[in-house]
Amino acid sequence: MSSGAGEQVSSGAEQLVNSGASENIDSNSPLPTCPPAPLPTCPPAPLPTCTPTPRRIFISTGEVSGDLQGALLIEALQRLASISNLQLDIVALGGWRMAAAGATILGNTTSIGSIGLFESLAYIFPTLQIQRRAKQYLQQYPPDLVVLIDYMGPNLVISSYLRQVAPQVPIVYFITPQEWVWSLSPQNTARIVNGTDLVLAIFPEEARYFQKNGAKVTWVGHPIVDRMQAFPNRETARAALGIKSEQIAIALIPASRRQELKYVLPVMFQAAKIIQAKLPQVYFWIPLSLESYRQPIAQAIQNYGLRATLVADKTKEVLASADLAIAKSGTVNLELALLDVPQVVIYRVNPLTAWIARKVLKFSIPFMSPPNLVEMKSIVPELLQEQATPENIVREALHLLEPTQRQKTLADYSQMRQALGEVGACDRAAKEILAILDCRF
Repeated sequence: MSSGAGEQVSSGAEQLVNSGASENIDSNSPLPTCPPAPLPTCPPAPLPTCTPTPRRIFISTGEVSGDLQGALLIEALQRLASISNLQLDIVALGGWRMAAAGATILGNTTSIGSIGLFESLAYIFPTLQIQRRAKQYLQQYPPDLVVLIDYMGPNLVISSYLRQVAPQVPIVYFITPQEWVWSLSPQNTARIVNGTDLVLAIFPEEARYFQKNGAKVTWVGHPIVDRMQAFPNRETARAALGIKSEQIAIALIPASRRQELKYVLPVMFQAAKIIQAKLPQVYFWIPLSLESYRQPIAQAIQNYGLRATLVADKTKEVLASADLAIAKSGTVNLELALLDVPQVVIYRVNPLTAWIARKVLKFSIPFMSPPNLVEMKSIVPELLQEQATPENIVREALHLLEPTQRQKTLADYSQMRQALGEVGACDRAAKEILAILDCRF
């Protein structure tokens, strides 16, 4: 086999050498030229891609209202950042609403808030635990920016700590503590001003106060105006709850802090019992702020014999459907005002706390409820401490059910709205925050 193959190759070579074509080639002539073969083509290599590093924002707030405001801000930050193709990594002290909005919750602070000296004692240890965790995180992973929301004591500690370990990190205070109302201590005001790079004020008077005291301030309006866009109208809300046209629906809002179950709820429910005896067509609706409060509130409804329903998942409907509300002081007062629901605002703390505040600390405030603070005049009746008796609550509640007084209240609400700013407060706040981030990179 191998010899045959070799013979074929040799014979082919001889034929090529001896062929006539070889006679035409002059050894001195130039070699023939051929067009160059085209270079092989390949698809262009893809450009190298890289994922932009997310900007880390740390947000700190407390209590149910802070969790609500924080969630609204986070939603605005994420929405506006996505338009700019900016990735955010948001870590927070807050609650489930902020988690649902996209934050990683480092510590749950919704159930450890309080007002008062003795009322705070039970929450010292859990607050210190969360603060220790926050400090460790901030030292190990310094954020690109920090946002503080209300929650004065713990947030001033965080602000002071950051100034020591990471002074390059900008700090924004969105919704400052009501030091501008209380004016308890010039030192607290100075700590807020010195510990922040920008104050995003929600009230005009708040903006004026901190600007006067040397802070860089931008008034953005109140985020509650944004939240109200998600509320149903009165007719839709009443239909959802099955409230008949002849019924008088009264919303009872007793507690977002555990201490209020002890000091506010009993006097409120006593008043409700008197009202239902006077007005058979009355029915009470009670929105549940925290699941852990369900059992004590349900037990109180039974103890006082109230015609009432405790609602966990239809808070917006309860507020929007009400003919009247009896509410503890807080953010809910603004929600009710923006829904045109007349309300009686009440608040009580430990009697010894009240005595120390008045006699020792010389604590005095013109108003406590947000609607009155916005206008710095009485828009809704406030019954505080000793004035918050069942008899006084009943008197004010029945007065607000009168058509003439209702119309006056609605007119005052209309004037108050103008001081809260237009829809878009959270977007305006988010733009200020993202502008600071943009300047840093």
